[in-house]
Amino acid sequence: MSQTITATCEPAHTSAAPGVLELHPIGGTGNSRMGRKIDSVSFQEEGLILSRNQSGGDSAPPADAQNVVERWNYPRGNIGKMAFAFVSFMVAGMNDASIGPLLPYLEDYYGLGKTVISLIFLTPFLGYSLAAFTNARIHVKFGQRGIAVMAPLCHIITYAVLASHPPYPALIVVNAISGFGNGLTDACFCAWVGTMDKANTIQGFLHACYSLGALFSPLIATSMVVKAELPWFNFYYVMVGMSVIELCGLSFFFWDKTGSLYEAEHKRDNPDATGSGTRDAIKSPVTWLCALFFFAYMGVEVGLGGWVVTFMLNVRHASAYASGISGTGFWAGMALGRAALGFVTERFGERLCLTVYLAVCLALELLFWLVPEFIVSAVAVAFLGFFLGPMFPGAVMVTAKLLPKRIHVSAIGFAMSMGGTGSAVFPFIIGAVASKKGVTVLQPIILALIAVITLVWLSFPRIKKRD
Repeated sequence: MSQTITATCEPAHTSAAPGVLELHPIGGTGNSRMGRKIDSVSFQEEGLILSRNQSGGDSAPPADAQNVVERWNYPRGNIGKMAFAFVSFMVAGMNDASIGPLLPYLEDYYGLGKTVISLIFLTPFLGYSLAAFTNARIHVKFGQRGIAVMAPLCHIITYAVLASHPPYPALIVVNAISGFGNGLTDACFCAWVGTMDKANTIQGFLHACYSLGALFSPLIATSMVVKAELPWFNFYYVMVGMSVIELCGLSFFFWDKTGSLYEAEHKRDNPDATGSGTRDAIKSPVTWLCALFFFAYMGVEVGLGGWVVTFMLNVRHASAYASGISGTGFWAGMALGRAALGFVTERFGERLCLTVYLAVCLALELLFWLVPEFIVSAVAVAFLGFFLGPMFPGAVMVTAKLLPKRIHVSAIGFAMSMGGTGSAVFPFIIGAVASKKGVTVLQPIILALIAVITLVWLSFPRIKKRD
């Protein structure tokens, strides 16, 4: 006996045509197998389209698998993965922001001048650069599991060596290892989150965790050295502990994300693709636009965040405490902006929102520069952090939308290595010029960099709307 069953589902609060679920038999003797045809745009938007053969979990997808839009909580294992990705970004923020407050104590301990001590800022980008050209290959060979193990191990090695207070040349070299670890996690987690539902919002929270680490790390380091009167290297025992937690959590939750699974997923999306995609990424103009964006953006973020306290002390003649609070306000504003404005960017789109954020930043930077009042400057720099914050995750999202998924890791990794270069080069340039012209040069340099970011952003191609 053969029959066709048609079930009609009326969606709530809409007058659109109902979705139709048709079940029909497929020929066979003895018993009949039922096929299924689904007309369900709404199902796909909710991330609920599954393969007929899908058994759940994170095993390798079958050949007839359909794409599933991941969420932060779907599949269920993503909850743990996301939580420890947040921890990893917090560790990276703590790493980057702790060096500045500890510099005076490093000078005293090693008996070196500012020029030699400042070399510690330059070596992490070497690790970032190495990560840019190896990240995709690590994904193909070991999957996200490889990143989840290698990156925390890089952190543990770095902080264990720093805690042993070695000779200064070793301290410089070992910071490149932490840069390599940060480069791996940056590209891995940004590319992973970039394909999720509500990706802008999640990217915002991910990068807000970096800013939170950058906010609290100087407070912890300074409290340990000044109030507890501990040697500077004791802070890195805390960092070793954080990195051990990072290693345990990431390796546990990402253990099923093997290289074979990564390759199978990308082969399904790009059947003709070969290799890790690094060459294709470097050939794309979008990759270079993103790299230039990050190069200037990280110069603004680290240059302003690193020199604002000195500017407030020497130019606005604020007290040491008030100047320190202004630096804290910048990082707090950045963390809040990344968490809060991610929802706004998700709602109205990256192109419009980042253009508005950049216009506001230009106005705030002019206010910061031209009004010689400490209170005005402190408020302006806090709001600068707030509106600068969502630009990094926003640019990652646009890059992910413009490029094929297969080269996301390579393209974003390369762009972030350029960002790491900017975060090393521009603070160094500001310091070199300031040593002769004074810290007032901070403002025109930052303003020029924001103008460059604006021009680069407006040069990005428009995203074609998909049917």
